[in-house]
Amino acid sequence: MHEDANGDGRPVAGRLSASGADQEFLALERELTMLLRRARANQGEMAREVHPDLEPAAYGLLVLLEEHGRQRATDLAGYIGVGKATMSRQLRALEQLGLVGREPDPADGRAWLVKLTEEGRGRVVRVREARRARYVRQLAHWDRSEVAELARLLHQLNGVMEK
Repeated sequence: MHEDANGDGRPVAGRLSASGADQEFLALERELTMLLRRARANQGEMAREVHPDLEPAAYGLLVLLEEHGRQRATDLAGYIGVGKATMSRQLRALEQLGLVGREPDPADGRAWLVKLTEEGRGRVVRVREARRARYVRQLAHWDRSEVAELARLLHQLNGVMEK
C-alpha cells in the first residue's frame, strides 16, 4: 500500500507535491506503472502457457484473433502499433508454431487473412479461461459492482488514452 501524509493510502485531495504535481496524478502514475509492470510479466507467463516458444508480444495478436476472427496482417499491424515488417516476422513465427494460418481474402484476391488454427484457438481459450479464473479467485472478496466499476473505469481510461 502506498501512503501519504494522511496515513491511509489515499492521496490528499488537491495537494501539490514539491514538484507542483497533484498528488492524485502522482498516485495514478504510481499505480498504473505497477499495473503495467505486472501486466507485462503476466503477458509473458500467458504466452509461455500458450506455447513455450511464443514471444510475449505475440500473445496479444492471438487474443485479438480469438476475439475478432480473421484479420488482414495490415489491420493487425495497425491495431498493435507495429510496422508491416515486424508483423510479418511475428506472423511467420506464429505459423511455424502452428498457432495461426493464412487464407485468401474473399473480398480481395491479392490479400490474405490471418486466422487462428484449431490448435491455436484451443490453447488461447484455455489460457484465457485460466486467467479469468485467477481474477475470480483474487477478487473473490470484492463486490461484483466494484469489479464492474473497475472494468468501466479502465474502459474509460483506455478510450481516453487512444485519443
